Amino acid sequence: MTTGADTEKMRDARERWVRTGGVELCVAELGDPERPTVVLVHGYPDSKEVWSEVAERLAPRFHVVLYDVRGHGRSTAPRPLRGGFTLEKLTDDFVAVIDAVSPDRPVHVVGHDWGSVQSWEFVTVQRTEGRIASFTSMSGPSLDHFGHWIKKRMSRPTPRRVGQLLGQGAKSWYVYMLHTPVLPELAWRGPLGKRWPRILERVEKVPAGDYPTPSLPQDAAHGAWLYRDNIRARLRRPRADAYAHAPVQLITPSGDVFLSERLYDDLELWAPRLTRRTLPAKHWVPRTRPDQLAAWISEFATSHEDGMPAKDSRATGKHADRFGGQLILVTGAGSGIGRATAFAFAEAGARVVAVDRDAESVARTAEMSHLIGAPEAWGEAVDVSDEQAMEKLAEKVAREYGVVDVLVNNAGIGLSGSFLDTSTEDWRKVLDVNLWGVIHGCRLFGKQMAERGQGGHIVNTASAAAYQPSKALPAYSTSKAGVLMLSECLRAELAGQGIGVSAICPGFVNTNITATARFVGVDAVEEKRRQKRTSRLYGLRDYPPEKVADAILRAVVRNQAVVPVTPEARGAHLMSRFTPKALRAIARLEPPL
Repeated sequence: MTTGADTEKMRDARERWVRTGGVELCVAELGDPERPTVVLVHGYPDSKEVWSEVAERLAPRFHVVLYDVRGHGRSTAPRPLRGGFTLEKLTDDFVAVIDAVSPDRPVHVVGHDWGSVQSWEFVTVQRTEGRIASFTSMSGPSLDHFGHWIKKRMSRPTPRRVGQLLGQGAKSWYVYMLHTPVLPELAWRGPLGKRWPRILERVEKVPAGDYPTPSLPQDAAHGAWLYRDNIRARLRRPRADAYAHAPVQLITPSGDVFLSERLYDDLELWAPRLTRRTLPAKHWVPRTRPDQLAAWISEFATSHEDGMPAKDSRATGKHADRFGGQLILVTGAGSGIGRATAFAFAEAGARVVAVDRDAESVARTAEMSHLIGAPEAWGEAVDVSDEQAMEKLAEKVAREYGVVDVLVNNAGIGLSGSFLDTSTEDWRKVLDVNLWGVIHGCRLFGKQMAERGQGGHIVNTASAAAYQPSKALPAYSTSKAGVLMLSECLRAELAGQGIGVSAICPGFVNTNITATARFVGVDAVEEKRRQKRTSRLYGLRDYPPEKVADAILRAVVRNQAVVPVTPEARGAHLMSRFTPKALRAIARLEPPL
């Protein structure tokens, strides 16, 4: 039985019992039965409560069905256990459940771990054709596909293929353990069952609470027969006709310690209508990333309801599998690197909040982002140096759009001139935007990410000037060095909460920051000349902001810490580490202005 938090989340569930194959299955339903049905199938050693967070988020839009797999939770176990957990019998159970909850309409199936393994069977056997509208798979391959994957690599071994086999073999250590007689049952009913919740908290970062349920030791002992009844038989003789007859969405947690991403290399051969997603998370994503899962499941199910064309079909840009449907906020998005970054995320199918103090420019960025591929895009006119305005923005975004998944603090201004010519007011202006603007963004939106507890990423645009001293840029370089160190400190602090932090350090990029940069210590005529001269030099260099945007998306995907972008930025970064004296000598040279 569920208790505490999970009971509260499932308080509106309606329960029924479905009898099939000598067992009784406990089935829970949430939401309006007249809406499209989504069936959530749990894995090992879980019960249906593993889905409680996701189910709660799906219920307003769908008829959500969860059931305890035979021998788990409140469902009864077959007698005898041996031979009672074959994929054929699990398919019988699934058919009985959908016949009971949605007899006249196809259902959308979602499976995690062994719930996904058995759901692959559901979506590839002939008797369920026409009964499944779509299938979302996570952390559980088809045993038939896995068997063919192994045979292909063993029949034609290459160093790469042998490495893949050995890598997955190491990840599958627990499968061998579960095939041993008696010991798994003793472990689960003894110390392992008691310690499992703490193991999930420490290793998988699963939030503490009332999950797993008290039935865990018994569920895990029964569930060992899922492996014993199916693994060896299917891997030795995989089906040759295991083709998916419904659209498939594959969600791959990039940090899954049990399954290699290489297992899905050839999946398009078996699932022609395949959509791929990747998630920076570990294995138990139904508990650690319920918001993102619910969004992707909802989008995929809706787009394939009654044969409708997929709504995200236009999201074909680079990293579309990673950022589709995520909420991205970019400051300084009215032009330059910020606008290019907003467009790059839009092409990847993300929802975009573009922020800039220029209302007209940011509205244009939002409009173009939507045309490029963002399902939704909004423009917000805000000065990032204004603390109260940023607080209001953070409240509005959380209330109307949701918690930001990726924050890009990009807004910045340029200031050139000697230290002795730089006034207190000049210092205040450049630090207010370049450093305090980043601090406001990290504090407000980073706090929302941390409180949600489902990870995220913060990108702060620093500069090569952060580690490359210059007699002409004391204020600007100081502000960017502050951004770089802030990013490094935040990265250390937030790592345990699944929030990555990256500092992007471009060199000379062809944007309009040079045309608006201020030059202190000279009159207005000379300042205008220097602005034109600098803009011309940057134009001749002609490094486009789109390349910086690509580096930003890549940094988020790879969770990179410090990313020098242009060749000169990478060179200066190397010099700062290995030949700092040479870099200091260069700093004394007069800039070509």
